[in-house]
Amino acid sequence: MRIMAIDYGDAHTGIAISDPTGFMAGTTTVINAYRPEQVAEGVKKFAEEYGVEELVLGYPKNMDGTLGPRAEKAETMAALLRETVGLPVVLWDERRTTIDAHRILQGNGQNAKKRKKTVDAVAAALILEGYLTFKKKP
Repeated sequence: MRIMAIDYGDAHTGIAISDPTGFMAGTTTVINAYRPEQVAEGVKKFAEEYGVEELVLGYPKNMDGTLGPRAEKAETMAALLRETVGLPVVLWDERRTTIDAHRILQGNGQNAKKRKKTVDAVAAALILEGYLTFKKKP
């Protein structure tokens, strides 16, 4: 079963799709769009193309676990994705994924300008890996 993780952002949305077994992260990309409807349509296109059966949307909680404006945007996006794509959406705690993605890319020698183009896809891959690890637990 393929699973898609989504790191939703105001202008760039990272996408990571698992391999066909749902065991590890595979394809990553970025949807460059400002309007939530455009993002949802982009997710739908990838979901259909790759045969995705479940969506995992990054849920940006505050470091103390409380919910803020970004979490509210994620909840609104989750509802739009359910309606547009027609797949179940799991909200997944994404604290620190973007920070970790920047560190990974910086560790690989990418300067800030290059990191900006790929950080959202790496953050989505981190969300996906966390979720897949959780699903493997007995």
